[in-house]
Amino acid sequence: MHDKNGSLKSVIIYVASDSAGDTAELVVRAAIAQFHPVNHEIRRVPFIQDEGTIDELMTRAGRQDAIVLYTLVRPHLRRHISELGERREVVAIDLLGSLIGSLEQKTGKASRQEPGLNHVLDEDYFRKVEAVEFAVRYDDAKDPSGVSKADIVLVGVSRTSKTPLSMYLAHRKFKVANVPLVPELKPPEELFAIPKKKIVGLTIGTSYLNQIRKERLKALGLPDSASYATTERIEMELEYAAGIMNRLGCVVIDVSRRAVEETASLIMEQVRS
Repeated sequence: MHDKNGSLKSVIIYVASDSAGDTAELVVRAAIAQFHPVNHEIRRVPFIQDEGTIDELMTRAGRQDAIVLYTLVRPHLRRHISELGERREVVAIDLLGSLIGSLEQKTGKASRQEPGLNHVLDEDYFRKVEAVEFAVRYDDAKDPSGVSKADIVLVGVSRTSKTPLSMYLAHRKFKVANVPLVPELKPPEELFAIPKKKIVGLTIGTSYLNQIRKERLKALGLPDSASYATTERIEMELEYAAGIMNRLGCVVIDVSRRAVEETASLIMEQVRS
């Protein structure tokens, strides 16, 4: 799907659920990672209770040539969205339906058809919610005090996947703060006062980062010739970041052409070792 200039158009993916939609969004992000970098927008439509909401969703998706991924446990809602998808030629992917059907057949039992059963409000669930809220609050060093409270602190230049990694690790119940390394900004003092084992530096190849930043500028409607995406600026930032990481004595992971899930796995191995 390209525009008249041959650039990849932004892909819109609706996550529709009769619960919060966490499961479907994780699947979408895992799939999108295989095409990184790609312009995309994930829009949640949670807690769907009726066919009217589905009608509105499918109308919007049709106009925007979007993809709809849904996790609906109630059969009549699954049927309705599937029929609308076929009728309106909207790509609608059922993430749970076929699996529920297969399990009913194998077990000889009918499903409970209750949304949100995988989010039982136990201690584990609340820890995940707390970790997600932590990642949002301490994203991009908005509040440097988060550095000393975090389980993991990610450092790196802009567009090294710090925020996506923070959110992914939060769903694994890690409290993550991330700090951008910018030559014009002094890193927070807290960064040099915590154990180096908690810190993970993220680096990336110059040409790869150049491509990512140009795509980002295009998505914002800005010329890709801006200094933010020049090779000279990127090399200067990476050299500066390498110096900070060397001072910190932290482990450094190259995220070039790595999916978020793969990098997150390496980070979890590091902090658990």
